[in-house]
Amino acid sequence: MNINESPIIVGLDIGTTKIAVIAGRKNEYGKLEILGFGRSESNGVQHGKVLNIDHTIKAVHQALKNCSDSNPELEIGEVYVGIAGHHIKSIQTRGDLVRQDPEVEIRRTEIETLINDQKKSFIPPGDEIIEVIPQDYRVDNISNIKDPIGYIGVKVGANFHIITGDRNAIKNIKRAVDRSSLTTKDLVLQPLASASAVMSEQDMEAGVAILDIGGGTSDLAIFHDGILKHTAVIPYGGENITNDIKVGLGVMKTQAEALKVQFGSALATEANANAFITIPGLRGMPAKQISVRNLAEIIQARMEEILDFVCFELKKVGLDSRSLNGGLIITGGGSQLKHLIQLSEYATGLNARIGYPNEHLAPNHLDELKAPMYSTCIGLMLKGFNDFDNQVKRYYDANPQKFELNKKQKEVKVEEVSVAEVVVPVESADKEKEQKQKKVKVKAVPEIPKEPFWDKFKGRLIDLFKEEDDHVIK
Repeated sequence: MNINESPIIVGLDIGTTKIAVIAGRKNEYGKLEILGFGRSESNGVQHGKVLNIDHTIKAVHQALKNCSDSNPELEIGEVYVGIAGHHIKSIQTRGDLVRQDPEVEIRRTEIETLINDQKKSFIPPGDEIIEVIPQDYRVDNISNIKDPIGYIGVKVGANFHIITGDRNAIKNIKRAVDRSSLTTKDLVLQPLASASAVMSEQDMEAGVAILDIGGGTSDLAIFHDGILKHTAVIPYGGENITNDIKVGLGVMKTQAEALKVQFGSALATEANANAFITIPGLRGMPAKQISVRNLAEIIQARMEEILDFVCFELKKVGLDSRSLNGGLIITGGGSQLKHLIQLSEYATGLNARIGYPNEHLAPNHLDELKAPMYSTCIGLMLKGFNDFDNQVKRYYDANPQKFELNKKQKEVKVEEVSVAEVVVPVESADKEKEQKQKKVKVKAVPEIPKEPFWDKFKGRLIDLFKEEDDHVIK
């Protein structure tokens, strides 16, 4: 492959509710040309951890098959894989390196040595270091340096954000990828991947919190003054909301998911108190009527719990709405809940918006990929291109020619679960007459989700990753 030609990079997002595979390369304008895309329902993954490897492998194979159907000439061998889950932890460390020749400018190799030395840091037994992320550097008495390359000094040091995970959980992910006839090019923390896809350099400077609401977990990354300050994994996601609805309203899980997607709201006050959803009974049982207001109250309670975690993590690092002028960016499948922005702004005091990965995509991409649920997968690809641009890893491209993505790719089929009826009482002008009812028939079926900066990290976090979790909501 020509060293100046962009390789084909593949992102693999193994989530609690979906497996997504996206392959692409950068065009001459620095945008991602999508060459292949596939997804499948996830089995064997809970709260971001691979528990059943066989089920996970089958789901990955199905996603790869769908990707192959979109572009039969595309060959996939190496993938960037996202990692998240309850087991993810982070610690802060400080490292220094006394230079052999202080009269010579600081070189990249010295910074790599400084970073690699942090991999010897003490971590709890059973854990493994996933990422070592330099935050800010210091050269002799000069502090708060973003990039020390070219400085002259006796000693160079830095503050580091080290991310660790359970060794067995990491092995299970790698084992599932290996047994799917793939090679793990790198493991990337999902909140950082999502952040790179939806955040700009201006957001980093202003200070911003990225909340990726997935199926099993919600991932948080906080940036301030252009550096990564904090990461956290919140143990709740869209799947918890679905289970809350299932238990609270006494419906099947498929019906609960359909109710959440089609009629759910994150603000109970915005729900119509007079609207009801009729769920047909099973096997001759009588139909059940569900209040839209009650549905919203269940969803709001769980979303408030997730946002309380966000506030707690912000306080841990001493940041608030005055520090994060960029506000809160919400992405992931769960970000598409109605009225979530209003609830988030009220609960956190931060300006909020939905994060889309659109600015990184070339015009030929599928509309499905515009959805926030694919931010992690797009971010994994951007991580790969950052590695390539900075010659962190070597690439052997088996697909030097460009392909056109088959836009007639078959969509994922979703089985219908039930027919529901929304009943909204309408008051009659004549109080003596019986109250009329306005009925609107709808199908309680989850709509088929639209399936859908590393470059901007390059100047500031060039060493960020140097090394040596749908439906619409779940």
